[in-house]
Amino acid sequence: MKTLMLSYVFVAAGGALGAAARFTLNLLLQRDVAFPWGTLAANVSGCFLLGVVAHYVATSAWFNDAGVIPDQYRLLFAVGFCGSFTTLSTLVLEMHTMLGRAEYVPAGIYLAASVIGGYAAFFGALLLLRGLGGAAG
Repeated sequence: MKTLMLSYVFVAAGGALGAAARFTLNLLLQRDVAFPWGTLAANVSGCFLLGVVAHYVATSAWFNDAGVIPDQYRLLFAVGFCGSFTTLSTLVLEMHTMLGRAEYVPAGIYLAASVIGGYAAFFGALLLLRGLGGAAG
């Protein structure tokens, strides 16, 4: 039961940090209400960060050497932080709004950029870190 409660703490802490980071990013980038730049940036950069986390959790001996359970980092960063930082539900709402305004081309660009850009960022993070070689320990 103690481990389950600790898992909730990791998810909650990561979620709070991710939500605050997403809000800050949106404040910095959302200058034009016609296109959701903040959400797009959060989704793509969040996917990149998730690729970094996935790589290090899967390959780094540091976690075991430091006595840290890799699943705790997965809960903190992947489930908590990235889960609240990337905002698929917001993407869906913004798509609905754009389609309701008959903005079909911008909506299509936004959807494609989010999905393709998100996957490209995730895969790019994996390739980058693999290319750095011993960076994962």
